[in-house]
Amino acid sequence: MTDPLHNIPEESLDEAAIDHDPIDLFQRWFQDALRAKLALPEAMTLATVNSEGRPAARMVLLKQVDHEGFVFFTNYNSSKAAELETNNAAALVFHWASMERQVRVEGHVVKTSDAESTAYFQTRPRESQIGAWASPQSEIIESRAVLEQRKTEVEQEYQGKQIDRPPYWGGYRLVPDRIEFWKGRIGRLHDRIVYSRAVDGAWTTQRLAP
Repeated sequence: MTDPLHNIPEESLDEAAIDHDPIDLFQRWFQDALRAKLALPEAMTLATVNSEGRPAARMVLLKQVDHEGFVFFTNYNSSKAAELETNNAAALVFHWASMERQVRVEGHVVKTSDAESTAYFQTRPRESQIGAWASPQSEIIESRAVLEQRKTEVEQEYQGKQIDRPPYWGGYRLVPDRIEFWKGRIGRLHDRIVYSRAVDGAWTTQRLAP
């Protein structure tokens, strides 16, 4: 079988030369993905675990990243929110296949403030704001028609008015304690550098075998 990396120019992760802070490296990689015009570079897999230890994963969108963590928004009544309420440990995965780059993030999740959630909600397209009110996320519904009817009702309720943020809708911030950067290399001898955060907040790095 042909190795899909055989025509990709060599790029390495050198632990002696990379950023001391993984957030700085992530932001550089994310900007590279944006400049490359990849489709939805902000898409990330969010993995959670329920009260029975059963894992679940789904795609969500990164809306902010800084040294406090990785932020996404959702319905607080959703299944993912229920799982995070029970166990706030979570993981994220970013995979930019055409760049042969992947980032894995592990840590714990906290809710963003009401002010942060409201500020972001007001930047969303009006259709998405309506959708937040119309959809009882993760609940069983009888048909698509039920959803469309609820959408129409919300549109009529807020016709000509600003749409308020639903009280059950807001953000989460994943505060990382472990971040792994993966870079594809020829011959499957990939680079894997993992950052681990100590109790005092300092980051250390180690190289992992591919």
